[in-house]
Amino acid sequence: MPHLPLDPDKLRALDVLRAGKRFLLCGHQRPDGDVLGAQAAMARMLQGQGKDVWIVNPDLPEPRYDYLARDCRFRAWSGDLPAHDVVVTLDFSELSRLGEMESAVRASGAKKVVVDHHLHEGDIWWSERFVDTSAAATGLLVRRIAAALGAPLDAAAARGIYTCLVTDTGWFKYSNTDAETLRVAAEMVELGVVPSEVHAALVQRRSPSHPRFVAGLLSGLTYHDGGRVAIYCEGADVRRDGEVDSDEVLDIVRSVEQVEIVLYLREMKAGSVKLSARSKTNFDVNRLARGFGGGGHRRASGATIAGRLDEVRERILAAASAQLAEAALEGG
Repeated sequence: MPHLPLDPDKLRALDVLRAGKRFLLCGHQRPDGDVLGAQAAMARMLQGQGKDVWIVNPDLPEPRYDYLARDCRFRAWSGDLPAHDVVVTLDFSELSRLGEMESAVRASGAKKVVVDHHLHEGDIWWSERFVDTSAAATGLLVRRIAAALGAPLDAAAARGIYTCLVTDTGWFKYSNTDAETLRVAAEMVELGVVPSEVHAALVQRRSPSHPRFVAGLLSGLTYHDGGRVAIYCEGADVRRDGEVDSDEVLDIVRSVEQVEIVLYLREMKAGSVKLSARSKTNFDVNRLARGFGGGGHRRASGATIAGRLDEVRERILAAASAQLAEAALEGG
């Protein structure tokens, strides 16, 4: 059941979803499980109501999400948008995260609906939004939308929502796991999801070189601020064997008892560095990331920062140390 009562923003968003005929579903660059699962569930739900639905993202999904692609088609941006009268963006609310798609979506004359659980800072470009920053995953919001619209979910939609839940809660071990998350997960299992099959698809299809790659990343791990901050880096010259789930490695480091903040820096070939930051205390990594033009959640955030890896590393460590010192002065 949806959270009741729904606020005016959400009710207006539902009205747009009811009235729309041709939908374009968009996610952020390098779409993750919450994006793809929410899109799969939203597409199946809307198609079940006789709507025409396209899914177009800046990038194609990683191969491990091919079980979602069996029931809906994920397209990569090719320069043109399909005909549509409603754009639904899922799991983000800052258009810059669309990369090269941004200008086309911004220029679209269609109604635009944001479905998201992240904090937003910046211009308001949408028509309506269905947002709850306390929700564990965007997939939970799709479930609430389906309930509010009286739209049934089939097994394919259930797989999508379940994917959102397990990827954004770390298989229900992160602090964002709440009663609603577990209730909805159980409901998705009742609708046909087989948890062991989803787990096998997402985390048991690594190459033989994968453990050595992770070992190489962690060999450069260093601790700072009395062991409270851990940081490791990946240079642009590192030969990757497919994509690495950053949370997989972040969780290994976060398991160290005294560590409060984990920072992962990946150097990109375009002269920038991608930051992934995680916290297991009240330290606000969203604030840290926003200081570098990024954002996300209080305990999980990221940013893309211009500069060399060594220079960015020092800036990030200095900012984290200063924020820790400030919190200590405030008694936090």
